[in-house]
Amino acid sequence: MLKQRIITALVLLAVVLPAMFHASVVPFAALAVVMVSAAGWEWARMNGQSGGAALLIGAGFGGLLLLFWLWGGLDRSWAAVWWVAAGGWLLLSVLMLRRGVAGWQQWPMIWRLSGGLLVLACAWLALVQARQTGLVFLLSVLTLVWAADIAAYAGGRTFGRRKLAPTLSPGKSWEGVFSGLLGVFLLALFWLWFDQRYPSDGPSLFSRLWQAGPGWVVPALLLLTAASVVGDLLESLVKRSAGMKDSSQLLPGHGGVLDRVDALLPVLPVAMLFAHLLER
Repeated sequence: MLKQRIITALVLLAVVLPAMFHASVVPFAALAVVMVSAAGWEWARMNGQSGGAALLIGAGFGGLLLLFWLWGGLDRSWAAVWWVAAGGWLLLSVLMLRRGVAGWQQWPMIWRLSGGLLVLACAWLALVQARQTGLVFLLSVLTLVWAADIAAYAGGRTFGRRKLAPTLSPGKSWEGVFSGLLGVFLLALFWLWFDQRYPSDGPSLFSRLWQAGPGWVVPALLLLTAASVVGDLLESLVKRSAGMKDSSQLLPGHGGVLDRVDALLPVLPVAMLFAHLLER
């Protein structure tokens, strides 16, 4: 299993990194369409669709993203979308976590399907516009989620006692959450140092927050770390409701696309909201 995970990770890096570091945003945006379309297929399967129906939903979803791109949607400002997305994630997390696994199936199928695809579309738009904002900005957002996840795993394994959500994700603990938050604050110090030492196409999210005033840093990092936890928990809720361990087996040793990007889904639009606020 470990060998398989490593091979898959190396293949993904070989595909993603050249697209991400390309001078043009086009390769990265195109790759993101493919990945989010696959996530759309997984989402359809997790919500009662199978076979051709799920494939049609995933392909149609990808086609709509391409039409939006051709229309020029990536070059427009979507500040209002980031506000709505941030508020929507707050409301969604409260409702879903209160209603639990059983409550998810009580929602009408069309709401579940369309709502999840809307979340994925918003995350795709935020991901590509984060890259347009700057490579360093995008990397800082991605590493925030990775740092929170790695530190939470390490802290939870070492100190975990109090379960965060035992019915959804038994391995997660409050100690892990606080460890993840500590990891994010340590990462912030690294990015502040990096931006000063190696000026690039634009500052990281952390430097933007610091430049706006130290009072921005703590609330923003608390919110972003909480968003990463919520994204992970909500995907676990939907998988448990569907009776699935992984969203798919598209990524051998890693599960599916949604399993790898769940924490990013709320973090990306919230990060873009902060980028918009800090430009004013």
